Amino acid sequence: MNFIITATRSMRAYAARVVEQLLKFPEFSNVRGVNDVDAVQILRTDIFADGEMEVVIEESIRGKDVILFTSCARNEANIDVNTAKIELYHTIDALKRGQARKIIVFEPYVSCSRSDRTARRSSVGLWCHLKTLASMGTEHFITYQLHSDKSKSMLDPNVCLIDDIPGHTLLKRHLCDAYIRNKGFLVNEVRPRWAFCSVDAGGEKLARDFANAFGAPLVVAHKQRDYTKANTVESINILSAEPLEGKVLWIVDDMVDTGGSVKSLIQALHAHKPKEINIAIMHALFSSPASTVLNQFIADGLLNRIVASDTVYHSNIANQIINLEVVPSANLSAKIIKNIVMSKPMGKLFKAFDVEKYLDSQRLFNG
Repeated sequence: MNFIITATRSMRAYAARVVEQLLKFPEFSNVRGVNDVDAVQILRTDIFADGEMEVVIEESIRGKDVILFTSCARNEANIDVNTAKIELYHTIDALKRGQARKIIVFEPYVSCSRSDRTARRSSVGLWCHLKTLASMGTEHFITYQLHSDKSKSMLDPNVCLIDDIPGHTLLKRHLCDAYIRNKGFLVNEVRPRWAFCSVDAGGEKLARDFANAFGAPLVVAHKQRDYTKANTVESINILSAEPLEGKVLWIVDDMVDTGGSVKSLIQALHAHKPKEINIAIMHALFSSPASTVLNQFIADGLLNRIVASDTVYHSNIANQIINLEVVPSANLSAKIIKNIVMSKPMGKLFKAFDVEKYLDSQRLFNG
């Protein structure tokens, strides 16, 4: 195993957490470049007076597989999205010129993933991003929960492989650990009294996945958008086979940005008199005014809690939003890397989450 883990400035702390998790696997206790957490610091980014940049590799990577963590969304270095992208492209170029054997880009959240629709006179941001990475020498691209399944077809597998890992397993496991805990509660409380709601018709597949996993009802929100304006919803119709009064509702989605969609949805669901409304999301973008909107709903008693992964930098946001529960993803990222560098099957990471089996294993583990 001749590989190294590193990161652009936007994700060095996250990469270090992944390395720490990787060290817990006995197979990696003595692997060079892994047992040294500082391995993520081999890249240096120089910014010139006129704003141009240059990325420098400060040690030899010749003949090594390089796993590069990066983020172009809100990040720990407070780098704007476009600068983060340019730095990523410079880094790929530097790694290629440094004669890395293979370049694997691990971008937990792809900030341009929503720009995936083809139209005559608009750019397709995700296509531009993926094609740039592939054409510059990236051979494997890993991410969590792309905005749509069709996005995976944007890369030619003969040039660059793509693994879109279903990260919502992290959220399902968190619900089991924090709120369900045993099969009795699952059968007697969750199945008759919980329901999972999509944010729109396009999100029905995701909400159905949660509903099927927990054996609870599905609610579909059919929203009408104003496509002349970003983040704008005109109206929402709630479709449910069962009354929602007195139920614990979970709105599930791949991301929340400004909070405009969930704002309208929470208002529409509240009219049905549920016991409580919660949100479970993979990517917590929380662009302004999301924190204000969500906090107001929590203060008014319309929203109970928000569960989100840490694929987008959250430290400054976690202090702003009440009742935000952040689910770590570093351990799962470490498992992905372990399977890749050891050429092990990835199938288990794509399997549907078995709630009953997980709860049984937890009970056995706890004695």
